Amino acid sequence: MEKKEKKCQISSTEAVFLGALAPGVNGPTWNTLRIAFLLLGLCLAFMLSVAFTSGQSMLLVHVGFLIVIASTLFILLNWFLAQTGLVQVETQMQELNLSPSDKTK
Repeated sequence: MEKKEKKCQISSTEAVFLGALAPGVNGPTWNTLRIAFLLLGLCLAFMLSVAFTSGQSMLLVHVGFLIVIASTLFILLNWFLAQTGLVQVETQMQELNLSPSDKTK
């Protein structure tokens, strides 16, 4: 027997847009968020090195507070997704009524 179920090909960019519009978080959206947090961490590390070389204590406090906020947000997002799990892109497409119509129904 042939499988009548075809897996629709969707790009990761479309999957990220679906993740922004539909309930839940899909895999490509989570990967994009992790990359964004990695780049944020690199920027904050650079800012911390600039703060150390400037010698201003208030700048160190502000950058340190930004690092605490960013790491707390990343940890809480990881915990939340561990509790809820990721959603399949196909499920999000069905919730938004974007899935291709099945002609056999």
